[in-house]
Amino acid sequence: MDKLEAMRTYVAIVDRGSLTAAAEALGRSLPTVVRVLAALEEHLGARLLRRTTRRMSLTPEGQTYLERCRRILNDVEEAEGSLVRAQSEPRGDIRMTAPVLFGQMHVAPAVSAFLRRYSEVRVELLLLDRVVNIVEEGIDLALRIAHLADSTMIAVPVGRVRRVVCASPAMLDADGTPAHPRELSQRPCVRFRGIAPGDLWTFAENGRELSIKVAGNFSCNQALAAVEACAAGLGFGLFLSYQVEALVRAKRLNIVLEEFEPPPIPVSLVYPEARLISTRLRALIDWLKKALAERRTGDIQSS
Repeated sequence: MDKLEAMRTYVAIVDRGSLTAAAEALGRSLPTVVRVLAALEEHLGARLLRRTTRRMSLTPEGQTYLERCRRILNDVEEAEGSLVRAQSEPRGDIRMTAPVLFGQMHVAPAVSAFLRRYSEVRVELLLLDRVVNIVEEGIDLALRIAHLADSTMIAVPVGRVRRVVCASPAMLDADGTPAHPRELSQRPCVRFRGIAPGDLWTFAENGRELSIKVAGNFSCNQALAAVEACAAGLGFGLFLSYQVEALVRAKRLNIVLEEFEPPPIPVSLVYPEARLISTRLRALIDWLKKALAERRTGDIQSS
């Protein structure tokens, strides 16, 4: 059994989601892929995948083996590449994920510029408002807006975003600007479920966390719709700074209660821990670090 080819086949099965799709991607017959997987499991003495007529999932042994396979294949690719094209341009495939709106506003333009520079690289950008399992879903790089827990992932800081409270200028003119977050409990509020799933908004006062219960007649799970409702005067809104950046600059929204904002949320590029990463992935990470810093993502003022 060719162990490297068996590893490539196994990784393709997981990444593509089925044996049939893996066979098509590898240019092999389905029976061949089935035989390779069976031989690999027999060789290892462990079941790697749970397969039913409806779905396929990794066993704990399969998850561990998948992570090792990715490292080994990456090392082999890097070793070969260092000999064959030591001075050549980055090339090959990258799968990346980012939150939908942030990805549309900042990541996609930066990736497009990167691909104009490195035409031999192919990037699949998946914009998803959920936390992706990088290893299991075959993702090379993820942009995360969160305080990251300790893990086997490597995180590269690229910026920060604020949590800001906004309101339309007309509403502030009519009802006044609140001086303290407690006043929001008596004011109408637009609830964006993506940042505050419940009705508690979190602030900071004298170094301590302050939670305020809010209410209103509009809530939404999509940022743009909630932001527009806030700009239309339906109430105060709590958003991430990049989500309201354009409307603040257009004077359709004002930021209030800035002195009570909680600490900013880190923005990071995250990838699986490994001894080596590919030339193309390193090039993209370096490019995005510079591009996102130049965009000053989320760094907006209320003036």
